[in-house]
Amino acid sequence: MSMTDKNGGAASGHGSPRMGAGGGFQESAAMSALLAQNWWAIALRGAAGIVFGLIALFMPGVTIGVLVLWFAAYMLVDGIFGIVAGVRAARRNERWGGLILEGIVDLIAGAIAFLIPAATVLAFVYLSAGWAVISGALMLAAVFRLRPTHGKWFLALGGVVSVLWGILLFLAPIPGAVVMTWWLGAYALVFGAALLVLGFRLRAHRHEATGAPAPA
Repeated sequence: MSMTDKNGGAASGHGSPRMGAGGGFQESAAMSALLAQNWWAIALRGAAGIVFGLIALFMPGVTIGVLVLWFAAYMLVDGIFGIVAGVRAARRNERWGGLILEGIVDLIAGAIAFLIPAATVLAFVYLSAGWAVISGALMLAAVFRLRPTHGKWFLALGGVVSVLWGILLFLAPIPGAVVMTWWLGAYALVFGAALLVLGFRLRAHRHEATGAPAPA
């Protein structure tokens, strides 16, 4: 092997993860050390996820309201930036109509979310219901082209469940919004717990990253 190949091989260990002999990624000592040094940030993120998950499970109404307000604030800020970008584009004799229109639509959506939050929740639920029905129908259509040995009936089950879920959301949007909030809370709990455990596992190796001896 030439000196260039040796140097290149040595350098690659400190850059992006290399591919192993079996085609998978090799473990990176540098990334492990970096995560161990910042274990507290990962643990804090996990704790925040757990807190949000508990609030979503036990106070779904509050969670829905906060999410709507966040959405409204985002739409208003995005709309303002869109209009500003449109004005600047017009000064440079560039196309500006689409940017201005998008900014106005965002401002209207943000104002509706602030003034009529229930309408925003209903719109989100109906959008989710439509997506569930359409995706479920597409899955059922694909069932007829899939062989039974390839999991045909599992695909059919998924399609039926998706269609039924969409119909239930259309028929009872408010309870559907609460259930969706519960699902979000459950996800946040599992996600937060995983990060919290990871953070404290990394904490046990933080001294390896700095080279300092571990406390007795």
